[in-house]
Amino acid sequence: MYPKLSDLINAVFGTHINLPIMSYGFFVALAFLAGSYLLYLELIRKEKEGLIKPTKKKIVVGKPASATELLFSFLLGFLLAFKIAAAITDYQHFANDPQDFLFSGEGSVWAGLVFGFLYAAYVWYDKNKQKLEHPVEKEILVPAHEQTWMIVLIAAVFGIIGAKIFDQLENWQAFLANPLGELFSFSGLTFYGGLIIAAIAVVWYGEKNGIPVKPMADSFAPGLALAYGIGRIGCQVSGDGDWGIVNHWAKPHWLSFLPDWLWKYNYPHNIINEGVPIPGCTGAHCMQLPHGVFPTPVYETIMMIIVFIILWSIRKKIKTPGVLFSIYLIFNGVERFFIEHIRVNNTYDIFGHHITQAEIISPILVLIGIFGWYYLEKQARKKKIAS
Repeated sequence: MYPKLSDLINAVFGTHINLPIMSYGFFVALAFLAGSYLLYLELIRKEKEGLIKPTKKKIVVGKPASATELLFSFLLGFLLAFKIAAAITDYQHFANDPQDFLFSGEGSVWAGLVFGFLYAAYVWYDKNKQKLEHPVEKEILVPAHEQTWMIVLIAAVFGIIGAKIFDQLENWQAFLANPLGELFSFSGLTFYGGLIIAAIAVVWYGEKNGIPVKPMADSFAPGLALAYGIGRIGCQVSGDGDWGIVNHWAKPHWLSFLPDWLWKYNYPHNIINEGVPIPGCTGAHCMQLPHGVFPTPVYETIMMIIVFIILWSIRKKIKTPGVLFSIYLIFNGVERFFIEHIRVNNTYDIFGHHITQAEIISPILVLIGIFGWYYLEKQARKKKIAS
C-alpha cells in the first residue's frame, strides 16, 4: 500500500521524495474534479435544452470594500501565510504528517500578519479603483454552469459534515472515547451520510438560485458514479480499512486469469497500521493483515465505473427530468447492498439481526429510485396526454 502519493512515486521510479499529499486525499480530490467537470458539461447541455434557465441576480457596482470584506480578506491571508510559512521552515513535519501539522498551533504569526494586511490592502485598492460616486444596482443573468464550483463547494462541505455525522453514529463508542480526535480526523467518512446531507444542501441552494431540482439531480448522476469509483481507488491504494472480510475460499478455476490480489489481499503497509508486523520492515507503516481479505474497494471501483458508463450512454435518451437520477439511486443501492455482505463494517443489532448502516439505507434508495422512476414517467405521460 502507498499511504502517501510519494510512496507510490518512489516505488515506481526508485526516487526518495517526500510529498505532503496523502494518497486517499489525492484520489478524493481527483474524484471531486472529475465529478465537477461532468456536472459542468451536463448543466451546459441542460441549459441548451431549455430545462434550466439563467438566474437573475442583483449586484451593486461601484461600492468600496466593506469592513466585513476587508476583515475576511485579512483573516484568509493570515491563515494561509501562517501555515505556509511554517510548512516551508518545518517541511518534514508537514510532509510526514499533514493532518497533525494542519491542526497543530504551529505557524508563523509575523508572516500571517504581513500577508493578511497586504491582501486586505490589495482588496481595498482593487475595489477603490472601481468605486463610483453613486453606486449602481444592476440585474444580471447567471447561467447555472457558471455556478458549478459553488454547487460543488456546498456539496463538498456538507458532504464531509454528513459523512462524519453518519460515521460517528456508526462508531459511537469510538466517538465517545475521543470526540475531538474522531471529529477532526480525515478518516472515517460514510458515503451515504455525505450523499444525504449534501443532497439536502444542494437542493436548498438550487431553490434559492432558481435551478430546478430534477434537471440538476440528473446532471449530478453520472459524475457521482464516476467520483465514487475514483474515490474507492484511494481506499485501495492507501489501505484505509474499507476492505472486505477474510476470504477463506480458494480462487475458482474459472477465475484463474485474475491476479491473486484481486481475489484476496492482505494490504501490506496500510495507512491505519492494521494487522501484524511485516518482517524486516522499518518505518511508519509496517503492518499487514494476517489473512487475505476481499479487496472490496477494487470491486466497487469496477462496478461504479460500469454504472457511470451506462448512465453516460443513456443520459441523452431519457427525456423525463429526474429519471436519470432515479436510475442512479437504484444502481447505487443495489451495488452497495450486495458489497456489504463481504465488506468489514460495524453492525446494529435489530431484532436479533446484525445489519450495517448501508444495508438499511441502500434498499431505501432502491425503493426511492424505483418509485421516483415510475412516478415521474407517469406524470410525464399525463402531461403529454393533456397537451
